[in-house]
Amino acid sequence: MVVEQRGLEPAPAGASPQRRRRIGLVSLVVLLAVAAVLSLVIGARSLTPAEVWQGLFGDPGTDQRLTEITLIVQTLRVPRTVLAIVAGLALGVAGALIQGHTRNPIADTGLLGVNSGASFAVVLAVYLLGLQNPIQYLWFAFIGAAGAGVLVFGLSSLGRGSGNPLTLALAGQGVTVFLAAMTTAVALSDKQTLDVLRYWNAGSVQGVGWDVIVVAAIFVAAGLILALLNLPTINLLNLGDDVARGLGVNIAAGRTIGVVAVTLLAGAATAACGPIAFLGLMVAHVARWFTGPDYRWLVPYAGLLGAGVLLVGDIAGRLVVRPAELQAGIVIAIIGAPFFAALVWLGKFRQA
Repeated sequence: MVVEQRGLEPAPAGASPQRRRRIGLVSLVVLLAVAAVLSLVIGARSLTPAEVWQGLFGDPGTDQRLTEITLIVQTLRVPRTVLAIVAGLALGVAGALIQGHTRNPIADTGLLGVNSGASFAVVLAVYLLGLQNPIQYLWFAFIGAAGAGVLVFGLSSLGRGSGNPLTLALAGQGVTVFLAAMTTAVALSDKQTLDVLRYWNAGSVQGVGWDVIVVAAIFVAAGLILALLNLPTINLLNLGDDVARGLGVNIAAGRTIGVVAVTLLAGAATAACGPIAFLGLMVAHVARWFTGPDYRWLVPYAGLLGAGVLLVGDIAGRLVVRPAELQAGIVIAIIGAPFFAALVWLGKFRQA
């Protein structure tokens, strides 16, 4: 007699990869939490976890030492930690999205002209209006990033190659070069503008207040919602336009939603902390090694990796030239450039 023992039945073939991906996501969340704690502990003045706890939740009263710790933790380290997570998450997701929509494995958020559009808007705001406060030129940076994205998408929709990923890449490169030249021309004509641009272009999560972080987080949240809703469409678009169209996908609408999501994500992150080069490109490839081409998994992985890498880069920047600091954007560029070269040398670019 054969007795059916359902508890001993072998797991379906697809269960193991899914389980590994879930474990990977949980592991990334744990590592990100550890990095966030280290970000609160490490700095020009190192604090113990107990001191950080006191700085977060304790009442300093009249104790001068506890008052100083509270000021360091709540005013300096918590905002930069939150901004690093928000901006890194946004840039990681945006990098994966732009590679998926363009089917270009070396695409990053700069491809849509987002970085150059934000830089040009900041330069104009400082040069024409004399703005100095980050919350003042945040809006100009975001408008510039969004305007550049709309311009690139509009140019790529003209002519016989409309909607083609190659046309989108070429239009983005043309707009990027033009805006970079205009930014340089304006900045070189005014010392004050050049000073602001020099600091902003380095890409830093330091010294940004909650007023900037809250505004950026709202735009990032909107971009993440659009990105998550668009993930099944990206998977189908990567089968080819003809196949996707045959499966009932509205290609123009799908790419429009994707471009809007990338513009919101990359525009908000760039406006808040300046351009961070290579981050989206780098983490999208690392995520693809773990998840394969399924964007339902790749995008969450890329987002968590982006947040973790930017946070670790910011921590490293506090240590390498201590007691001074190196901006996170510079650290990420130092890491990202060799990473990019290694991908080319090893021929490891996987099709997006």
